[in-house]
Amino acid sequence: MLKDNIKSIRKAKGLSQQELAVKLNVVRQTISKWEQGLSVPDSDMLIAISDALETPVSDLLGETVVLPEADSLRAIAEKLEVINLQLAGKHIARRRMFHWLSFSVCVLLVLIFAVLAGLDSPYLSWDYGNPETAVAGVGFHVFEWLFIRLAPFVFGAAAVGIFVIRKKQQDCAGQ
Repeated sequence: MLKDNIKSIRKAKGLSQQELAVKLNVVRQTISKWEQGLSVPDSDMLIAISDALETPVSDLLGETVVLPEADSLRAIAEKLEVINLQLAGKHIARRRMFHWLSFSVCVLLVLIFAVLAGLDSPYLSWDYGNPETAVAGVGFHVFEWLFIRLAPFVFGAAAVGIFVIRKKQQDCAGQ
């Protein structure tokens, strides 16, 4: 599609991402995002890319179309709209995945905390004269010690992530 065409035509013309970026007055990362499909250029930028690569816009979009000028701009706009909708769908899917991942982390931390509280540090009563028991006891103690100190921060970050994602979803739904 568009991302592959920009990359292949740029390479065929012997241009690096940086050289194309200079011609378009954008940063190299913008070219990289277009070529990875993480974003798409708007219609004005698509025309500028076409000029910089000395290739028709229709070739960038992946097809050879012979249309009057007004129709080709409308066709480009429609294709860009479809691409934008696809990117928006991917963005929403990533946001949902992050939301459920954050929620799962919170639940997992609560479950681990409940198990550790229920076990009440059984390794404290173990016989540390046996090397295997000593290693297992120290390992369990290190896990418990790190968990108690790090879990509140991880839980807080996951809770904030849930809140931020939910807020963004509400903001997007309200628009």
